[in-house]
Amino acid sequence: MSIFVVNIAGLALMAAVIWWFWLAGKRKAVQASEGVIEIHVANGVYLPDRVAIPVGKATTFRFIREDPTPCAEVVKFDGLSVSRELPLNQAVDLSIRYDEPGEYAFTCQMGMYRGHVVVS
Repeated sequence: MSIFVVNIAGLALMAAVIWWFWLAGKRKAVQASEGVIEIHVANGVYLPDRVAIPVGKATTFRFIREDPTPCAEVVKFDGLSVSRELPLNQAVDLSIRYDEPGEYAFTCQMGMYRGHVVVS
């Protein structure tokens, strides 16, 4: 009986991980107001995790890391050579500019925390 319970719990956990990382619906992208978007790093996620910015215009991303886990220490932007350490409970500003429309990821150093920049 206990093997059955462990197997069911394992399957439920695997389903939750698959849903969290690959199947969860996309949220509406948040528009940067006045060229600045504040992103909180807390509880294993970026909030907001989808940001819309215009093509060719620099936008300031203000990261505030509230999560003490080591994975949250660095943010990296795909398509750019931009990576920055995020000290705990301090605002860190990054100026980001994409010259091509598309959707680009920003992640922690291990790729577990994920966000997206929608450039149009």
